[in-house]
Amino acid sequence: MNGKKQREEHVLAGLSSAPSNARIIRTAATMAQAFGARFTALFVRTEAFPAMSGADRERLEQHIRLAEELGAVVETVCADDVSSQIAEYARLAGVTKIVVGRSAARRQFPWQKPTLTEKLCAINPNAEIYIIPDAAAAAYRPRPLRQRSSLRRLLREGALLAGVLALCTLLGFGLARLGFTEANIIMIYLLGVMLTAAVSASRLCCVLSAVGSVLVFGFFFTQPVFSLKVYEQDYLLTLPVMLVAALSVGTLTARLRSHNREMARAAYRTNLLLETVQLLQSADSVTDILQITSRQSSKLLGREVTVLPGMAAATEAGATVISLGTQPLASAVVRGGEAPDSYEQSLLLSLLGECALALEKQRSERAMEEARLQSRNQKLRADLLRSLSHDLRTPLTTISGNAGVLLAGREPNAEARRQMYADILEDSLWLTRIVENLLSVTRLEEGRLDLCCRLQLVEEIVEEALAHMERRLEGRPVSTEYEEELLFVRCDAGLVVRVLVNLLDNAVKYTPAGSALSVRARREGKWVRLSVVDEGGGIADGEKERVFEMFYTGEGAVADSRRSMGLGLGLCREIISAHGGTIRVEDNSPCGAVFTFTLPAGEVDVRE
Repeated sequence: MNGKKQREEHVLAGLSSAPSNARIIRTAATMAQAFGARFTALFVRTEAFPAMSGADRERLEQHIRLAEELGAVVETVCADDVSSQIAEYARLAGVTKIVVGRSAARRQFPWQKPTLTEKLCAINPNAEIYIIPDAAAAAYRPRPLRQRSSLRRLLREGALLAGVLALCTLLGFGLARLGFTEANIIMIYLLGVMLTAAVSASRLCCVLSAVGSVLVFGFFFTQPVFSLKVYEQDYLLTLPVMLVAALSVGTLTARLRSHNREMARAAYRTNLLLETVQLLQSADSVTDILQITSRQSSKLLGREVTVLPGMAAATEAGATVISLGTQPLASAVVRGGEAPDSYEQSLLLSLLGECALALEKQRSERAMEEARLQSRNQKLRADLLRSLSHDLRTPLTTISGNAGVLLAGREPNAEARRQMYADILEDSLWLTRIVENLLSVTRLEEGRLDLCCRLQLVEEIVEEALAHMERRLEGRPVSTEYEEELLFVRCDAGLVVRVLVNLLDNAVKYTPAGSALSVRARREGKWVRLSVVDEGGGIADGEKERVFEMFYTGEGAVADSRRSMGLGLGLCREIISAHGGTIRVEDNSPCGAVFTFTLPAGEVDVRE
């Protein structure tokens, strides 16, 4: 290892409609495979592309498909000078090897323009150029498609040309009467040629405008006037120079107009691609991604485009299917009009590429979410088993021990026997509550917690919860406070009773024996707020959010010396959230904690 970074190989082949282009593509593909290099096939779209004949266009599409089959990345750019664009693209893309045909690398006379090879060497001297000999390529000349101009178009352009010449002539007469020289009048005609080239879409109209300007100027403003004869020798130079200048101005103006038009199209397509990327980033589902891509593709091509997942199949006649790769994540079905050309296909493939990235992102996020849920469920199962192994051992041991003593035949006194029965009952009730909470947690995890919401009286719900806790609340003063005599909520009464039972049981477990408890209810707008208030040691600020997590038991001491599995408060939060309410814990004054939750208020229709 010499520490020198090895240069990455990149092979570039040009795409054209020439018959020899297939050989160039195959040679470039073989080189890319041999060097382990990137392979790019570049097509330069010029102004002559719309006039390309059907045979040439079909051959070009065949070459594009061949390049894709051989593993090339097909790129399409717009330019007037093909050779300069290929050379500039090769420089910017870091191309190391360029494959061209011999017909594109010849220059017969020194005064001719530099050949493709010379331009490539000048712009990108680090690239290796490979010339593929082909005797048949020199005889090939692309045949433009002959298009019949409509009579309306001919009349419109003829009227434009006549109107501009007439206007320039009138201005010329006006300048001549004001004493301006002929050089100023010539500038008027050059301005007319520029105006014609800027408005007309026909190169022939630009040429006719230049020739017509020279003839009209010579007819009206050279001596002798109203004749094409020339007496002065200066005009023998002025008129040809004026013709060359007019032709040059017209050609440059037409080229500039075409360039501006292509730049506007490129800017529109670029903005559309950026807009598509932004919309895809905010998409929430696969359906949204496909709909966004279909809508943006239709705007781009001006035709109906439907993007479908995977490999699509066009069932109706006239539809074109475009896919990204052999096993695409999405495919586009283009309906109506002619099949998309290579440039449009390149743009559509760019959109499909963004769509594929968005689909892959959705798939990855879905897989990560499933993995996260699976990990969470595994953690819950592990915590559950650990809690069961530790927390159920004590009450089961107590029950089995007392039952063993009673079955041994020993006759304890009545007080001891009563205490054993009470302990067995207490532990059994505790196990029953744990099992009920476990079943509720299981239903929550499986999504089977169905609410049966009905209009319920708050006082009845509270009284039922206190009845369930009657034995646990012995020796504790419990008060109830209702802001209104008839306070209704719309809820699942059984689940809300479970919430109150868990909160009361939690208060009994973590507060000193004999301390007072209170259940309060009041209405706040569309909600009813219920609170369970105790006078214990309270909850630290750092634990007030965590106490509602499943299997979180905190670090405080348990008043009745029985460990908690940490299911009750987590189950309460899930039940209240299912009702659309909230639950939280606050400090009680002067001591203790207040657990508060909200439920939707209900109204009773009283009809006389």
